[in-house]
Amino acid sequence: MSRKFSSLAPAWWDYTTLDTDLIEAAAKLTPEKLLKLSRPGFKVVFYDTLEDFYCAEALEYIHAWKQATPDNPTGICGPIGPTEQLPLVARIVNELGLKLHDAHFWGMDEWVIDGKEASVTHPLSFEKCDREMCFNRIDRKLVMPDGNLHFPKADTRAYRATWGSGVRCCVMQGGQGDIKHWAFNDPLPRNGKYKNAPPTPAEYRKLATRVVDLHPVTIAQNARTSGGGNVTLVPKQAITVGPAETWLAEKVSIWHAGFHDNPFGQRLTAFMIANKLVDSAVPMSLLADHPNVQFNYYRKGIGTCEVEMH
Repeated sequence: MSRKFSSLAPAWWDYTTLDTDLIEAAAKLTPEKLLKLSRPGFKVVFYDTLEDFYCAEALEYIHAWKQATPDNPTGICGPIGPTEQLPLVARIVNELGLKLHDAHFWGMDEWVIDGKEASVTHPLSFEKCDREMCFNRIDRKLVMPDGNLHFPKADTRAYRATWGSGVRCCVMQGGQGDIKHWAFNDPLPRNGKYKNAPPTPAEYRKLATRVVDLHPVTIAQNARTSGGGNVTLVPKQAITVGPAETWLAEKVSIWHAGFHDNPFGQRLTAFMIANKLVDSAVPMSLLADHPNVQFNYYRKGIGTCEVEMH
């Protein structure tokens, strides 16, 4: 039997196609119960202040880069969204005098416009943001060579090759979008072989870095968070790191400040991962099968799923 259609975009898969019982169970989670979802391979951490939250996120860069040596280069794959950690990373590197010559960084996604990756002059360019908020602020004597910065391109071959080049990815960071993605690993359209059921977790797990069509909810969210609500500014395609690369990272660390996904979404994916309920209509739930995942929450950003009229 075919699953119910999305309440958001009937031509797509997403979390609204899940069983009602699962949705209701996730919505009932209190912050205290959310914290108790930790299990071996999945850790839930709360931070009481935004300062502590973003400092902890920035320190993951430092911990990854401090391990780098000429014989054992290491790196981190980082998001745009959140971005508040990026200037902190640069400040800590400069203050410590940390030489990054053997350290690496992977950008996890980028916009695609007319079949090409967005130029660094585009106002929404992720590479532009990473460079301006972090790497351009690091002392030139300390910063890694430009060849150690790996930003995805529409021709994904060079980027994908870096993941098998002997550089160890200590951690892949991410935020969570309204559509329950990490990077731009969105649910797929509901057509063809996936008309009646979304891809199996095994099928989705095989996806590598690629150009994707974006779910309408993702386009609307990025307009809200980055474009003042101007949907026409947001491209409809992007390049995203895939599950194939994600499983090469030793740790996946997701950061919930409460500014990107909503109170329900922050609960749903944690509930599914903790209980190993994997469904590609909720891409983040695939992380239930990764051996080392951490969800980081700003305590005041968790909110409530109780009805409030505004």
